[in-house]
Amino acid sequence: MKAAEPKRQRLTQAGRRTRERIIETAAELMFHRGVAGTSIPDIQAAAEVSASQIYHYFGDKQGLVLAVIDHQTDAKLAQQRPLLDSLDSIEALREWCDRAADRQDAAGCEGGCEIGSLASELADSDESARTGLAGAFDRWEEPIRSGLARMQARGELKESADTAALATALLAAIQGGMLLSQVRRSTTAYRQAVSTVIDHIESHLVR
Repeated sequence: MKAAEPKRQRLTQAGRRTRERIIETAAELMFHRGVAGTSIPDIQAAAEVSASQIYHYFGDKQGLVLAVIDHQTDAKLAQQRPLLDSLDSIEALREWCDRAADRQDAAGCEGGCEIGSLASELADSDESARTGLAGAFDRWEEPIRSGLARMQARGELKESADTAALATALLAAIQGGMLLSQVRRSTTAYRQAVSTVIDHIESHLVR
């Protein structure tokens, strides 16, 4: 489920490009400066648009924030495909998580998670954003649930395994691990957290 935002206008091709440029610019600024630290004039200057264009496409700053949540979620999920759509083995789960750790290492463990950063800033101050972010994490968790459910349907995972709970535990380990990686500038905690949860999932395999 995507975040709610003002009713989408029928846009020309040029209008769509302008709208996307505003969203991409706002997402980049908000990731580095935070939502509170990013003003409409900041976005205007960086995207080379007028304030009236921003308000035309998004209504207000909150509408733009909701569009940024959707944009960051789409980008985060696209970054993880095709592995994200094939999480139906222990090997696939480990490879998926290892690739994410490698990306963090390549970035020097700086920046953190785009969705997690928005959540930490907005969850307690903006109910619409909190709802949109909950939907974002649901979209991220769904492929994990689906992969585990396929393993269970094939008889590889015990019937007693709670695939929804296991998927939530893995996503929680990923998010907590990313935060620790960011503050410690090391992926060790991330790798330990996700490995522990995947080991637990593996303990539910039919032997």
